[in-house]
Amino acid sequence: MRIAEGIEMLELNLGPMTIHPTILYDKDSLVLIDTGMPGSAPAILELVKQVGIGDIPLRSIILTHQDIDHIGGLPAFLADGDEAPIVFAHEDDKGAINGSQPLLKMTTERLAAILQQLPEEARSQFEETFLHPSHPNVDQTITDGETLPFAGGLTVIHTPGHTPGHVSLFHQPSKTLIAGDAMVAENGELKGPRPSNTPDMEKALKSLKKFNDFDIENVICFHGGKIQGGVNKRIAALADPS
Repeated sequence: MRIAEGIEMLELNLGPMTIHPTILYDKDSLVLIDTGMPGSAPAILELVKQVGIGDIPLRSIILTHQDIDHIGGLPAFLADGDEAPIVFAHEDDKGAINGSQPLLKMTTERLAAILQQLPEEARSQFEETFLHPSHPNVDQTITDGETLPFAGGLTVIHTPGHTPGHVSLFHQPSKTLIAGDAMVAENGELKGPRPSNTPDMEKALKSLKKFNDFDIENVICFHGGKIQGGVNKRIAALADPS
């Protein structure tokens, strides 16, 4: 779904859930925000092809946080070696993404069950990338308030709570907030982070107040998709439920 010039929301049905990675692009480069579950990369690339923006090379990947449904597809994108995109993430989730620390919400048993369902090549790629890494996966850390020079300007908003290094991103030209998992959309309604997989709800709700500094016209939730209209007012209510 085209949000505006230079920004598209993808929709990928994974069976138990539907996810919404985002791409940003200009004439020279393509940026992917979040990579889906292990094995998702081919489907994401097919969705990018369907957008119809031509053969713009994938230069960068931004990971909003360390959860497996956001980083799981990364190994396939890194398999291109010297042509692999530059990977961005926040310092506080970098260790988990690099494989030097365990994923915050993933037990060994659950991870084994997920990997068992993958084709052998995808399983091997995941294990080499996250379980037995030969080099860091994160090339560049991003910080709160930093503006990345992608598709007219992308502001990093550190929104911890869901994970320590969770970030959301504000695309300046289209006034679009790429929320990651800081919020979800359900039946066309914007809601706060899910308590069931947000270890620090108090911090996560406090993080929502940062969005008040932005004039937001659209929100892309990784779970739930696009919300438009009256966004700032709704976020203010979510951040202060009392």
